[in-house]
Amino acid sequence: MGKKSIAAIFALALACMMTLAACSGSQPLSTREEGTLGGGLLGAGGGAIIGAAVGHPAAGAAIGGALGAGTGFVVGNQMQNNENQQAQTQQAVEQQQQQLEQQRQEIEQMRQQQETE
Repeated sequence: MGKKSIAAIFALALACMMTLAACSGSQPLSTREEGTLGGGLLGAGGGAIIGAAVGHPAAGAAIGGALGAGTGFVVGNQMQNNENQQAQTQQAVEQQQQQLEQQRQEIEQMRQQQETE
């Protein structure tokens, strides 16, 4: 792999990271965004290696990056949906536990009232 190919790959990776950093602002990346970024970087790296073997590392990196980002998005999206579902389930469980505790307290108050009567 020549110096120009390595420089092109480095420039492409740097441009992708700068674009993503500008879009994310000060908030952390979501699982979906992490999957997309990770897949894109792995795809670009793998594509560059394969592309270098056939004499076109930049094209390989671009194609691999696009395919990797697409795959990473799909996987990250599924993981994000699972996290959201788990959060909703946890919230429902906590709400039910609060209701149970409130009912236990009401039952205890009723018992105490009956004993004093």
